[in-house]
Amino acid sequence: METPKWLERTELLLKEDGQQKLRNANILIVGLGGVGSFAAEFIARAGVGSMTIVDGDDVDITNINRQLPALHSTVGKMKADVVAERLLDINPDLKLTVIKKFLSPEEAFEIVTPEFNYVLDCIDSVTPKLNLIMAGLRKKVKVVSSMGAGGKLDPSKVEVKDISRVRDCTLARSIKKQLKKNGFHKGVRCVFSSEIQDKESVFRTDGSNFKKSFYGTVSYMPALFGLYAAAEVINKLLEKQEEL
Repeated sequence: METPKWLERTELLLKEDGQQKLRNANILIVGLGGVGSFAAEFIARAGVGSMTIVDGDDVDITNINRQLPALHSTVGKMKADVVAERLLDINPDLKLTVIKKFLSPEEAFEIVTPEFNYVLDCIDSVTPKLNLIMAGLRKKVKVVSSMGAGGKLDPSKVEVKDISRVRDCTLARSIKKQLKKNGFHKGVRCVFSSEIQDKESVFRTDGSNFKKSFYGTVSYMPALFGLYAAAEVINKLLEKQEEL
């Protein structure tokens, strides 16, 4: 298949073989907020051929400070619809599946299958996040998980490591504790920041949608987490010697 003109500069860097590996790849992205929306765009712009995006939330005006689909003109629209339209405008040939719902524990387990080369966990609530990670571990499907971008300001502290080596993150601490209860100590690549969170920026919620609290967030940090997650997936796909 001839590489489209818009990917000319990517192929110049990745060569024809690398571009073909991305074209053959299939990625699942769950959560299209500040992290997932940017990760999805970076992956689409790299020329990945197939993608499934999952999110059951509408754009809220409070999302505008940090989420790619959030504009005053999109408030009230489903994030999945806004992101899907954008991704297909970037790559009209993208094989895109759109799931507009919050995944139950059973659905999280069912949706993770070996047809996906990578699962990007961009969920910011503990229980759904744990369900998705556990599904990947049990089914031996590679997962890249975003930990907490809230309450942090220093972009130089963002890293990607195995979950066993993640530190200074409240969300990661909860996930690691639950994983250990289920017999898992490692095996998930995580995007995280080692910066100490600003505890004065936390806000307690009513607990709906499995979310008991959240930290204040600046515009660039979720996007940076999304960039690191996308880069991790793309570079790991390019490392593979065999055809995907």
